Amino acid sequence: MASEIAPSGVAPRRRPPPLDESLYCLGEEESAFFKEKTGIEDDEELKTHLLEIQAVAYEVHPYPCIHLFSWTKLRISRFPSYPHLLELGKEREGAIFLDIGCCFGNDLRKAIADGYPAKNVVASDLHGEFWDIGHKLFRDTPETLPVTFVAGDAFYAGHLEAVPPFTALAPPTTPSPDLRTLTSLNPLRGHVSAVNAISFFHLFSEGRQLRLAHALAGLLSPEPGSMLFGQQIGLPEKGTTAWKGLFCHSPESWKELWDGQVFEKGTVRVETELRKLESDDSAKAKAMSVLPGSSFYLLTWSVTRL
Repeated sequence: MASEIAPSGVAPRRRPPPLDESLYCLGEEESAFFKEKTGIEDDEELKTHLLEIQAVAYEVHPYPCIHLFSWTKLRISRFPSYPHLLELGKEREGAIFLDIGCCFGNDLRKAIADGYPAKNVVASDLHGEFWDIGHKLFRDTPETLPVTFVAGDAFYAGHLEAVPPFTALAPPTTPSPDLRTLTSLNPLRGHVSAVNAISFFHLFSEGRQLRLAHALAGLLSPEPGSMLFGQQIGLPEKGTTAWKGLFCHSPESWKELWDGQVFEKGTVRVETELRKLESDDSAKAKAMSVLPGSSFYLLTWSVTRL
């Protein structure tokens, strides 16, 4: 019997697609980065290493971004907010950078390579196994990469409890914690200078996205220039995508969420960019469970305290 395809262009739900080596493609900058960090100079040896890492990670959780090698792209360094992140690390004493939903820790390693102090970086993910896989990927250790990792569920109050954003008139009353002692993200409330959330918000419903936004806002330092930034699947008008039925915000609804719902209106600057992508590659379309020729959008954003 022929398989049915939904009118929306979404293939029926099925098991995660098998890994496809043909999707592997490193750009020049990515190749140089992985060679420097792994010590592997030979292209074929590097490819074999990355394919082995991918296979192990896919067993932990078959995220499409793992299947599509999104983790090999240096996305964070191409964000408009990236220079400001590096500036915070250089100019603000003890500026804490949180990478939430960090997966292997590729983005934070790129920031550290570009000058962000590793001692001020905190990583967190639901799957602690991914952090261990990251050490295998980059062939480093907790000693050579002095970054604090805290495993936990962002919706569990014992790990990340939502509190109102701190302000200059109502700053945090607790001191900035010793990052090495962290067992949850709660002690960081009001002390984080920058939060990176890539491929994270679109995993959740509209209500849970709002709840997550409130929780992350409560971590942010009230100092002007403190920011949250990231990238996720978006839409020109907010709603549910044809791709896996995800709820996604539009640039306008995303701005309204942060400037007025999460933070008092006029106290933050929200910048967004929506980019349309075409799934013209049949292998990639299959991996994403969409029909070749379908389109989807990436929303890149930042929220900066004024």
